[in-house]
Amino acid sequence: MQLGKWVVDLVLIFSLLSQFSETVAETSSYSTPQPQPPICSEEDRASLLSFKASISQDTTETLSTWTGRDCCDGGWEGVECNPSTGRVNVLQIQRPGRDADATYMKGTLSPSLGNLHFLESLSLSGNHLKGQIPPTLGGLRNLAQLNLARNSLTGPIPLSFKTLINLQYLDLSHNLLSSPIPDFVGDFKNLTYLDLSSNLLTGKIPVSLFSLVNLLDLSLSYNKFAGNIPDQVGNLKSLTSLQLSGNLLTGHIPLSISRLQNLWYLNISRNCLSDPLPAIPTKGIPSLLSIDLSYNNLSLGILPDWIRSKQLKDVHLAGCKLKGDLPHFTRPDSLSSIDLSDNYLVDGISNFFTNMSSLQKVKLSNNQLRFDISEIKLPTELSSIDLHANLLVGSLSTIINDRTSSSLEVIDVSNNFISGHIPEFVEGSSLKVLNLGSNNISGSIPISISNLINLERLDISRNHILGTIPSSLGQLLKLLWLDVSINGLTGQIPSSLSQITGLKHANFRANRLCGEIPQSRPFNIFRPVAYIHNLCLCGKPLQPCKKQWSMGQ
Repeated sequence: MQLGKWVVDLVLIFSLLSQFSETVAETSSYSTPQPQPPICSEEDRASLLSFKASISQDTTETLSTWTGRDCCDGGWEGVECNPSTGRVNVLQIQRPGRDADATYMKGTLSPSLGNLHFLESLSLSGNHLKGQIPPTLGGLRNLAQLNLARNSLTGPIPLSFKTLINLQYLDLSHNLLSSPIPDFVGDFKNLTYLDLSSNLLTGKIPVSLFSLVNLLDLSLSYNKFAGNIPDQVGNLKSLTSLQLSGNLLTGHIPLSISRLQNLWYLNISRNCLSDPLPAIPTKGIPSLLSIDLSYNNLSLGILPDWIRSKQLKDVHLAGCKLKGDLPHFTRPDSLSSIDLSDNYLVDGISNFFTNMSSLQKVKLSNNQLRFDISEIKLPTELSSIDLHANLLVGSLSTIINDRTSSSLEVIDVSNNFISGHIPEFVEGSSLKVLNLGSNNISGSIPISISNLINLERLDISRNHILGTIPSSLGQLLKLLWLDVSINGLTGQIPSSLSQITGLKHANFRANRLCGEIPQSRPFNIFRPVAYIHNLCLCGKPLQPCKKQWSMGQ
């Protein structure tokens, strides 16, 4: 009995103690104030407001959110802070390229940005910022990412940037920067991404760049770099993408490029590189998927084995003086895009597309290919075919039909000897560009052309097309370019074409058209040359119509 009572008393004591501790904990939680995130530094706020003051126009309306005392409360768009210190560590205002004309900022880069000492990421891309890059940005020693792409910045890359040794990402592309690349860029040992393309940079590519062993992506395209591609390019063991196109580079492509085990994208087109190509082993550049050597001073003759035998996705060898038959690829099923235009290829089309099950774009223009276009079988996934300026004959039946209508977006077979009629167009067509100009096509424009609701460019000029312009053409509301010149078209220009308000170019000259030109924009403001050499067209921009035409009779 005594023992039982003692146990009960003990349990009761522990229960009371437990309740007491919970009560104390609850009281403590109510009485102890929780730590509040700090508001932003007054120095950082002042720097941001100075940047805001340097912007003369902001159609993005981003800066209109920069109000109030606390720039770290999440209300200042594009600004982020370290929650433990209250210092600004991210400033990111980026606009997508497609919206650049509609949303932008005009102004300059304020030197005050250099006072954001804790900044780790600075991205001000796709705006209309002008002037030079402030040297004060060199003081941002914590910066890991710097993106000032797609502006109108001028002058050199500041020498003060040599202190930005923590940079991992540097994008200054699509500006107007000039002068050579400073050697100190080779000291950015953490750099994985470097894009200086589409500027006015000059001089040689500094050898120091090729000590950046962590670099994954290097783009120096469309500048004014001269000299050779340094042999040290083979030291970039991590490199996956190399873009040097659109420069003034000379000499040979270095053999050391074959040591780039991770390289999958290589574009050195539009330079002055010359023969011979390096004797790259078949197993060299094992990760390569895309290659572009177009428009250099190369005379390849036939396709090199190390290109022909690889499992490539894109092969662009335009203007490389290829001769003879179209090449036979060992792994045609992997190919997605082929450009062999501006060469001297003459034959081999009959088996060329065999097993190209993944092919989406092919460009074989400006060769000497001679074949009947009605006998080729196109891959089912093909979205763009450009065969202009060859010696093609036959009809369009295998290119424009039910099977190809849903996939093909671009057809250019202009400047050939194609005959027959324009086929009927079915509903559901994806066509955006149809260029049949300068052939021997006859017949009339089919009324079913109205099914090409996505069409942006139509060129049937310089053929033998008769009949009237169908009023259904006015249903192509996305049309930007229309050329029906130098045919035998009769009747009037349909008033329904006035519905195509976005038309930028139209040409009706040298037909047998008559009557009043549609008196609405843009037709009444095109130049007179767009309408000359017809039977009796009148109205602006030509001479006024006689009474019966102006009354619509």
